[in-house]
Amino acid sequence: MEFSLKRTIEILETTPFVIESYLLRLSKEWVENNEGKDTWSPYDVLGHLIHGEKTDWMVRINIILSESENKLFKSFDRFAQLKEEQNLPIEKIILEFKNLRKKNLAELASLHITERDLSRIGVHPELGEVSLQQLLATWAVHDLGHIAQISRVMAKQYVKEVGPWEAYLGILKK
Repeated sequence: MEFSLKRTIEILETTPFVIESYLLRLSKEWVENNEGKDTWSPYDVLGHLIHGEKTDWMVRINIILSESENKLFKSFDRFAQLKEEQNLPIEKIILEFKNLRKKNLAELASLHITERDLSRIGVHPELGEVSLQQLLATWAVHDLGHIAQISRVMAKQYVKEVGPWEAYLGILKK
């Protein structure tokens, strides 16, 4: 599929509702368990998504679209959520994510991005030059990757319980 801002926004708009419908009514064990040492729980993943909404996506979009000659992005702390309060109710962090995403999508719409804008360049601290189109596509794929991660982490909570069916359950493969 070729890039489309409209199709990208479809994913970005849907993600908060997918996560809400997935996690809102689950017990703490589903939400807070992870896959072992140095892995993330669904709660941690949601914290990571919130941190990105606050410090990454729109900040970088605005850098690319700015008239400044300095297009260098600041490094993104992929583990910042682990330094935040870890005892907030899942309902509260889901609501925070929904509100931040709504605000960011409204800001994105207000930019009236053109086809020409999509080829504008920013500089990632590790990857070098990246286009606005690549950043926007990455935002959507990042969401999808973390939705898949949440599913995998939750599925692995029952890896022993499924018994011999593990052989048929690709999500449980190492």
